[in-house]
Amino acid sequence: MYRATVARDSTFEGVFYLGVRTTGIFCRPTCPAKKPKKENVEFFDSTGQAISAGYRPCKRCRPIEPAGAPPAWLKDLLAEVEADPTSRWKDADIQRFDIDPGRVRRWFQTHHGMTFHAYQRAMRLGMALREISNGNGLSAAAFDHGYESLSGFREAFERIFGDTPGRSRHSRKLTVTKILTPLGPMMAGAVDEGVCLLQFVDGNQLKGRLTRLRKRLDCVIAPGAHDHLTQLERELGLYFEGKLQDFSVTVFSPGTVFQMSVWEQLRAIPYGQTVSYSDIAARAGRPRAHRAVGTANEENPIGIVVPCHRVIRSDGTLSGYGGGVWRKRHLLELERNGVPSPQRLA
Repeated sequence: MYRATVARDSTFEGVFYLGVRTTGIFCRPTCPAKKPKKENVEFFDSTGQAISAGYRPCKRCRPIEPAGAPPAWLKDLLAEVEADPTSRWKDADIQRFDIDPGRVRRWFQTHHGMTFHAYQRAMRLGMALREISNGNGLSAAAFDHGYESLSGFREAFERIFGDTPGRSRHSRKLTVTKILTPLGPMMAGAVDEGVCLLQFVDGNQLKGRLTRLRKRLDCVIAPGAHDHLTQLERELGLYFEGKLQDFSVTVFSPGTVFQMSVWEQLRAIPYGQTVSYSDIAARAGRPRAHRAVGTANEENPIGIVVPCHRVIRSDGTLSGYGGGVWRKRHLLELERNGVPSPQRLA
């Protein structure tokens, strides 16, 4: 844990928190502050434990907020952006908020994988795509969302969505957004048929999931809002508070016949219980296909809601999980005990 702290390893976000005895402050493992000496550190597996031990939350890394939550210095800027998402922001506009544009750029690069200006372009293009899909003309969509020429609009559109605005008019749209959870940010996606993606953003499978969904659904991907995603975010919040056991949000996860039969069996596993890969194979009518079940389990595009974390080895041990075995362990403890294990890690 100390090595992860020194390396500011983001894969340990939510796994532990460190209290610094010399300052009385506790931090995330990724805190940008100068790292304390090992002998001055103790570790906790929850913010509540750190607070109960007398530590105050760090003002730089804000450990009591969900990972990825906008910091206080950025909130006024984001509020104005949300009020007028069609505006084209320049560095001078950002400086009106007494914020260094480079600081904003770095935050967006870290938490969204793109610069602030690229994020704005993607949002404007997503809104334009929605208008085009609703039958509005290309010219109106371009000029209404801050583009001064149709050629510039078409070039930006094709770069983001991989197709021209005209050909995308009748394409299915996969709306994506980021949802903050106690275990780190998750990327969620939905089409009109239902939620079809929910993955932790720091996993190594997200890019492949998006590529396969784009091909399988023959869709374009754009950031934005969707009723299914709003419901999903609300239900995830209740789930992590221990107040929801069964998700009611509509899911849509097309795959092979075998994959869909496995995913159907996953949704049938009761809250707080686990089954083995062999159990799932038997229930899916393929008792000898436990390895194939494992592969289908790994290919599940909708984590938590389709609870692949409830499948374990026959000997009771935990095997691989796209979001990390530590997250799998946390989810199982949450479902069994209502809260993660209170055992102190120090």
